[in-house]
Amino acid sequence: MQKINKNVVLALLSLTSLAFLLFQLYYYKFYLSQKNGAVFSKIRGSQSGQDSTRWHVVRKFLDLISSHNIPVYLIDPLILGLVDKDIEQIRSSPDGPSPECKYFCAPRDFTTFALLDKTWKHEVGFFRTAEKMGFQWLKIMNKDPRLDGMDDLSGIEIPLHYIFKLASHAIHLVVFYERSGNYLWHGPLRLKQHMDRKFVPFRKLHFGRHPGAYEKPELLLVSIDGLEVQIPKNPSSFLKEISYSRFLECRYREARAFFQLYPDDASLDAVDFRKKAKSLLHLAALTLNELGVKFWLSSGTCLGWYRQCNVIPHSKDVDLGVFIRDYKADIIPAFQKAGLPLKHKFGKVEDSLELSFQGEDDVKLDIFFFYEENDHIWNGGTQAKSGKKFKY
Repeated sequence: MQKINKNVVLALLSLTSLAFLLFQLYYYKFYLSQKNGAVFSKIRGSQSGQDSTRWHVVRKFLDLISSHNIPVYLIDPLILGLVDKDIEQIRSSPDGPSPECKYFCAPRDFTTFALLDKTWKHEVGFFRTAEKMGFQWLKIMNKDPRLDGMDDLSGIEIPLHYIFKLASHAIHLVVFYERSGNYLWHGPLRLKQHMDRKFVPFRKLHFGRHPGAYEKPELLLVSIDGLEVQIPKNPSSFLKEISYSRFLECRYREARAFFQLYPDDASLDAVDFRKKAKSLLHLAALTLNELGVKFWLSSGTCLGWYRQCNVIPHSKDVDLGVFIRDYKADIIPAFQKAGLPLKHKFGKVEDSLELSFQGEDDVKLDIFFFYEENDHIWNGGTQAKSGKKFKY
């Protein structure tokens, strides 16, 4: 009799435990999951619940920004890379290329969007709505470099990045600002000491390791996986920009220290030369950009920017560098069309090419072409008077 009672007790305990376990599973699935966004129903064509989760997080985020009329556009490199392969089909089909979840269900920890700062106000209500929808969020701020200068280092902070986390996926919202050179800039993502470094895997972010600068993209509204989103009209061009987007600010603190030792030349001649040199540099940049020729500040022009945040007044010219692989025969006629006649041509395309164009008055533009060898890079130079050639 005693043995039978033990079996009954064990059976009752087992049934009670099983019932409690089933209740926990039910409670998690139908209450906590809806509250925290941990479980989502599958959408058409998704292969697993995890795939579906990514799509639903993106959809909820788009619903969030739509409810507050905040325009964002997709800059996620992984998704844009997939989209670029099917761009013609996506453009021609109002409902997207396929009912299958192909893009937003791709394995990744983040989906990245961009926001232009001037297109929204930092509303408290926006973040309250995000929390009601189950999002946790993090705001990263840092100094506004647009307000820095030789006379003042402002220290005023602006929002640079937002992270919205829901379930196992996160949205990275990169804030872009317009700069005076008519380009878009985003700042670095630097966590303050009090911030949770385990909030998301920050090292996997595509944007934020360093500041970046981009051309203003023309946007296109498309349907991807049944979601309407804006993307750069030419995804491949934007993806190429990422590889050379790193932005370096002028070092105003170091420049101020330099001028304490060596006072700046503020004479009328120096001011006039700098004005002409910057105008010449602007025209050269426009001309080379139209040709698709990549270039950089070289020689004394680069030194002036790096050391004193300005053009060195006694240099008397503007120096640019270009890889010889990017040379185009259209360069000379393009500069002549822009009002800059060819003054000198030294060397050959095969060896130590250098072009010199005449700008306003006696200010000239020198373009040095750089050659790549196995373990080094060099450029040639020719002494105008003697014809002697040098290899740097």
